[in-house]
Amino acid sequence: MSFTLPDLPYAHDALQPFMSKETLEYHHDKHHLAYVNNGNNAIKGTEFEGRSLEEIVKTSYGKNPAVFNNAGQHYNHLHFWKWMKPNGGGKLPGALDKAIVDSFGSVDKFKEDFVAAGVGQFGSGWAWLEVKGGKLAVSKTPNGESPLVHGATPILGVDVWEHSYYIDYRNRRPDYLKAFLESLVNWDYVAELYDGAKA
Repeated sequence: MSFTLPDLPYAHDALQPFMSKETLEYHHDKHHLAYVNNGNNAIKGTEFEGRSLEEIVKTSYGKNPAVFNNAGQHYNHLHFWKWMKPNGGGKLPGALDKAIVDSFGSVDKFKEDFVAAGVGQFGSGWAWLEVKGGKLAVSKTPNGESPLVHGATPILGVDVWEHSYYIDYRNRRPDYLKAFLESLVNWDYVAELYDGAKA
């Protein structure tokens, strides 16, 4: 399969003031598009051609950096746009809320751990809420890696590459992460992925 850039599920200015129109224009229309184009060029004529995106991500990891970096980031960003919505944040759906409380002790403790993972990721990368062995856990990965290549299923991720927040937050990554959790997250989509990961 070839990679294609999806439309954003909302207008470029729909996440303001927490994520600006300018950030989404750069991040979606330029950065994500580059992963799509470079990824398509990198898989041409290779063993990865014709495979599903998840397969490409898993099988290129540690073997073909050009394919993996672009396929990994394409996979991450396909979800990233859906992990946000206008007027996001707020109350978590029941089953997800219960699972988070069971795993972390409280939703606040989960949020604290998630922000710490994002702040603690040195350089570019991602912070995650993942399902591994039936349990919820927080993790962080460098560059375009995701829990997918570490035997887990990502159900929420936040991009901590500077292009994701620098226009709006400059060097204030903790403020970006808090805004993401409190005002941007689409918890219904996270719950949907959680249900799928448990199945």
